[in-house]
Amino acid sequence: MNGNESATGRLGPVVVGTDGSRQATQAVLWAADEAAARRRPLTVVHATGSEQNSYPPFDGSPTALDEARRVLDDAAARVARRRPDVETHTWLSRDKAPRSLLEAAGADATVVVGSRGLGGFSGLLLGSVGLRTAARARVPVVVVRGDEQSPHGVVTAAARDDGDLGALRHAALTARARDASLTVIGVWMFLQNVGSMATMFDDIGAMAASEAEATSRTVEPIRKEFPELNITVETVKAASAAGALVEAAAGTDLLVVGARRPAHAPLFALGQVTHAVLHHAPCPVAVVPRT
Repeated sequence: MNGNESATGRLGPVVVGTDGSRQATQAVLWAADEAAARRRPLTVVHATGSEQNSYPPFDGSPTALDEARRVLDDAAARVARRRPDVETHTWLSRDKAPRSLLEAAGADATVVVGSRGLGGFSGLLLGSVGLRTAARARVPVVVVRGDEQSPHGVVTAAARDDGDLGALRHAALTARARDASLTVIGVWMFLQNVGSMATMFDDIGAMAASEAEATSRTVEPIRKEFPELNITVETVKAASAAGALVEAAAGTDLLVVGARRPAHAPLFALGQVTHAVLHHAPCPVAVVPRT
């Protein structure tokens, strides 16, 4: 789990990237709300070296520099209007966006990005900056998806095993900061388990009970650490883990998943479920490094 969260029992500051696009602006406003809930500072980053920009990389010319500053000034002004109580900083970086965001985050911040920037194509549901940042981060990364809506008062987290404890703890801290409840979803797929487990159970009901018990055991340390939090545990049988999580995300303010990085996948790759959720969830998604 995040070392700072483990040591302090509180969430870190917030870092958000912007390129001036509509999606980035939505991410900036979401990040402002999150920083306010945490009572932590917000840093707004604009990276001129990113392929997401609609103008040439920063070369020292007044035009490029003026445009970069305009993007940051506009973002800071929007934050000030929405959350005047939030301590806000801006940072103009010459590097590419993922590296800039992670450098600004350090060891304890949460990074926030939009679902697609100015360089995205209309057929893509998630831009390369969001994917690259989430895949290589050692801190939580939130990809802001869906339209802005009234809060549901619910944070939802996916749980499969003890490796997700860091994600569960981040979800619990977020729910506490927002005065929200926490719903933990455990997904199991019957057909996947037939070969290895069918002989151990007389019926699907027994298997479902076993899966529910396993999910409850995973959540138990979080219940003990956050006794004041309203925590609901749901175990879902589904043909697709990603599909079940996307469906669960329809009634939540934030979906939290643990980052699964396949051992033999290309560098900085994300697992299939995490990748699918990032592309299709109807709400912001937090990807938290697995413990």
